Amino acid sequence: MKLTKELFFSMDIMSAVIDHINDGVNVVDEEGILVYVNEISANYVNQTRETMIGRPITDFYPAAVLLAVLKNRRPILDKKIHFVPPKKYIVNSYPIFYEGEFLGAFSVFQDIQEIDQLNSKIKHLEMQVSLNKTEFDYNHVVHMGTIQSIYKKAKKIVGSLGGPRHSIITGESGTGKTMLANLIYNYAKEIGVISKNAPFIEINCAQFTNPDIAAMEIFGSVEGAYTGSKKKKGLFEQANGGILFLDEAHTIENYQSLLLKAIESGKIRRIGDTKEIDINVIVIAASTKNLHEVFLPELYQRLGQYEMYLPSLRERSLEEKEQLFLHFVKKYENAVWETRKIQYHVLFTPEAKHAILNAVYPRNIRQMRDVINYSIDASSPLIEDIGEKKEITTVVSLEHIPFTLSEQEDGPIPSAATEPNKITPEVETFIRERHTMGDGPRKISKQLADIGFDLPYYKIAYYLKQENLTH
Repeated sequence: MKLTKELFFSMDIMSAVIDHINDGVNVVDEEGILVYVNEISANYVNQTRETMIGRPITDFYPAAVLLAVLKNRRPILDKKIHFVPPKKYIVNSYPIFYEGEFLGAFSVFQDIQEIDQLNSKIKHLEMQVSLNKTEFDYNHVVHMGTIQSIYKKAKKIVGSLGGPRHSIITGESGTGKTMLANLIYNYAKEIGVISKNAPFIEINCAQFTNPDIAAMEIFGSVEGAYTGSKKKKGLFEQANGGILFLDEAHTIENYQSLLLKAIESGKIRRIGDTKEIDINVIVIAASTKNLHEVFLPELYQRLGQYEMYLPSLRERSLEEKEQLFLHFVKKYENAVWETRKIQYHVLFTPEAKHAILNAVYPRNIRQMRDVINYSIDASSPLIEDIGEKKEITTVVSLEHIPFTLSEQEDGPIPSAATEPNKITPEVETFIRERHTMGDGPRKISKQLADIGFDLPYYKIAYYLKQENLTH
């Protein structure tokens, strides 16, 4: 028996149903000749059903999944294809058997270009969220010079024998005050001063333009305390048993006395209420201002039992800046792996690295992070150009950095001549990747020279030999 158009249309209702679904449908006989095409499929290739039926499917879909089904007589499910750029499809193809005889095959497919683009945008947003988290990898940064010494002092806030204390953290914007508060919180949980599920409540006090609203948010309110007010827990109650982090605390001057009373008594009273509520909260106040000059003397004395100052980026050593630089580059590489499962290797030319490390950053670590991320973004290929690659290397040069050298601090700019013959971890990764792709020592040496690294071919050959990587 041969599958024919007449046989397929023997049930008119089947044709009506198939023509009104949102997916494309193709049906072929055992020789790959189209016997049925619905409107969706015809529209995909800018044809009419009449012009397609009776012709080989390869005339319209050159690499149709149906061809493999005709050969193997087994279904192929959820196959992604990209045969008619820029359209992308997901296809399910099945063999057709009738009374044990193989007659042909059919495919049901849908355009997933919009879904693919949406997924790509979601992945991009996920990566940006990962890269721009305020609280970057705490376990990593505690080993850096400045933070390491400050963190030792910060541990005493919650780890001293006399019990946990309130504290103050000062420093310019972007120096890591929120990060340090989180470090204190994590350490307090680690040593059992607070429970594993203890809350960490953060509030930017500068967001309140009305002191009455600020008081209500921090201390809570009862229904009827003012027009339209409802029963509401304040931040102190939400932070009970944990830590309340008051960022930009210099802006709370209008309700300092209420804050002082809560700290001294361990009790708060919701706005409009007469009943006091017991609270057990560690308060950490952070500010870009000198709180000694802003707070009431009694409040400063209670909060400032431990006061820590976070130096700006310009006050930190070049070594620590380089540690931060390497951290953010590695974090970018990891984010690409987590969101796209691509091994991403980022190289900076010596000039670009020098520019990053010696720039002046008014917003400190946060701004340095953003500049590094922007520079890598600028040097990276477009998603649509990556294809099926699972390992990529990008090189960041001066042209990718969003500032000019006139904005840098004084200092010699290194070039290939200032760091000759040095196989850094970045260069090592580059050599290994290019060698895997079949490039020899001479070609790799030239490629390195093009991006500012002077490494003679014989040193590359010796490195490959030492690592047992020669062919």
